[in-house]
Amino acid sequence: MEKKSGFVALIGRPNVGKSTLMNRLIGQKIAITSNKPQTTRNRIQTVYTDERGQIIFLDTPGIHKAKNKLGEYMVNVANKTLQDVDVILWLVEPTDYIGAGERQIITKLKGVKKPVILVINKVDTVAKEDILKFIDAYRREMDFDEIVPVSALKGTNTEDLTETIFKYLTYGPMYYDEDTVTDQPMRQIVAELVREKALRCLSDEIPHGIAVTIEVMKERPDGSMWDIEASIVCERDSHKCIIIGKGGAMLKKIGSAARFEIERLLESKVNLKLWVKVRKEWRDSELMMKNFGYRKED
Repeated sequence: MEKKSGFVALIGRPNVGKSTLMNRLIGQKIAITSNKPQTTRNRIQTVYTDERGQIIFLDTPGIHKAKNKLGEYMVNVANKTLQDVDVILWLVEPTDYIGAGERQIITKLKGVKKPVILVINKVDTVAKEDILKFIDAYRREMDFDEIVPVSALKGTNTEDLTETIFKYLTYGPMYYDEDTVTDQPMRQIVAELVREKALRCLSDEIPHGIAVTIEVMKERPDGSMWDIEASIVCERDSHKCIIIGKGGAMLKKIGSAARFEIERLLESKVNLKLWVKVRKEWRDSELMMKNFGYRKED
């Protein structure tokens, strides 16, 4: 039986739920999520396989006005992804107000010769009778191939969205084994889980300025436990004090939450040690960005 396959990008402004939707579609948490904008910084690739074929999802950073080199990197990743895929999913909030950021994305999409599916996310937060009004507002702006309202959080209409995606893919070979879920290195997933917990625990002004690096990650010879040492990198001494917290309480809170998720991921006990380092203005240093995993060539 012939099967369909192809690459699908999830794009949109920050905090519209791209990572939550991708995790929902593949049935497993790979991309980190938080209510902070710009949580996703790299392009994250995951694989969904069933009897119909294979969808390779590419979750991208939110498209926004860049304020530093890290921001430029993130926007470039999102823009480049549009050229590398077969289908584009554009996620938007459930509203009939179309702002300057959305209009900028519409301009980009009109120049791309790929099927574009508009995904109106978070429909669980609005009245059902309002959804048609939101659909009409976007339909007046662009002739989308499909418009699908979903709730990534609740799972509403996500199976319909998968069916719609397959409609626009072509028949061809599978790119990955059917057991593959992501091409992300395990160290990178672990680093991102630590960053997710920091994002969720810390105040708004700090998360944009942190990165996480894995210094040590090794399984003990008897297979009983993983030893992991990670550094949370921030830009100011005052931020370091906040991340550590009074008597180390905040760092302990971040570590405890991260360890729980990492143990689920690795299906093993984890001995996690966290450190905090200050690297001033690292988001405007291409060298430090590269060291922290944000490479232009990627």
